[in-house]
Amino acid sequence: MSAPRVMIVDDNTLNVELVSFVLGEAGFEVGVALDAAQALAKLPTFDPALVLMDIQMPGMDGLALTRRLKSDAATRHIVILAFTAYAMKGDEARMRAAGCDGYISKPINVGTFAAQVRQHLAGTTS
Repeated sequence: MSAPRVMIVDDNTLNVELVSFVLGEAGFEVGVALDAAQALAKLPTFDPALVLMDIQMPGMDGLALTRRLKSDAATRHIVILAFTAYAMKGDEARMRAAGCDGYISKPINVGTFAAQVRQHLAGTTS
């Protein structure tokens, strides 16, 4: 069985390094994009099952990229999790309205993070 593929789309390199390490140690194959343009370039060949989508990025933000991916037949099957420090009232509803399938807040809990991602891949969490 092949490792589940996860793409991290985040402009914060420290977040990317930590999450890549945690997921890699848990048996995931990890791809990285530091902005929306890199994500769009890498998605066709990496073909992730799940994208961890930072919301606030320079250029195209994560919600705009999510809407674009969910409107494309080639990428709408990808599970997209909003991956952000935003925790204001109404933010989760806004992220779901853009097409995010779920939400994981930053900073991550390294002890439970990989299990959270697995649950979202399995569709066992909201």
